Amino acid sequence: MAALMLGCGRAVTTAEWRNMAARSGSAAHEIPATPDRSDVDPLVNGLTDGHLVVHGSDADLAAIVLRLLRTDRLELPVGYVPVDPRSPVARLWKLPSDTVAAALDGQPDTMPLVRDDAGGVLIGLGVLEPARGTVYVDDAIPLRGATARIAVTPDPELGLRVRVVRKGLLRNRTSTHVGRAVQFGGEPVAPVRDGVTHPRSLNRWTWYRHTEDLRIVR
Repeated sequence: MAALMLGCGRAVTTAEWRNMAARSGSAAHEIPATPDRSDVDPLVNGLTDGHLVVHGSDADLAAIVLRLLRTDRLELPVGYVPVDPRSPVARLWKLPSDTVAAALDGQPDTMPLVRDDAGGVLIGLGVLEPARGTVYVDDAIPLRGATARIAVTPDPELGLRVRVVRKGLLRNRTSTHVGRAVQFGGEPVAPVRDGVTHPRSLNRWTWYRHTEDLRIVR
């Protein structure tokens, strides 16, 4: 399967990047970490056949998917080779140990694309911690008060999965909820999206399922 390979930041110095370049006759480009429109758009605009392969961090992948969303190119399948083996996206996508083979030659699939009300996307893991306020997941209210951590991940079926972690005397208590949207309102907290902390603390935040899914290769 032909691919446009994008190596982000420190990823281009890894053995995985050299392995991909050697195994594929596709175009390979080195771009900055967490790339922006000037780094991604000219490359993606010229892609009419095949799929993307991103080698980098979850934040790099999210930055590139955001450009696909903004340029109406979500029809392009995306493969991923994470630099961090503990990547939340790798776990969510259930990537095999040979991520290079999965990204280059895997089968197409879909995964819900999660957006937020600040114009960003969530690919692997979003976190609010610690938080005090009210949380809605669709019509349910899993939290009124304080919590150690609110963790949000895309859910393959409904759209997103929300874990609310409360500290206990002996151990933490976790409740899990699934839905199409999660809304937080309360004391200011800085959301973390795919490892990147929002520059400001906010007293309201929403993650919700986009109307179009992300196409992935794995």
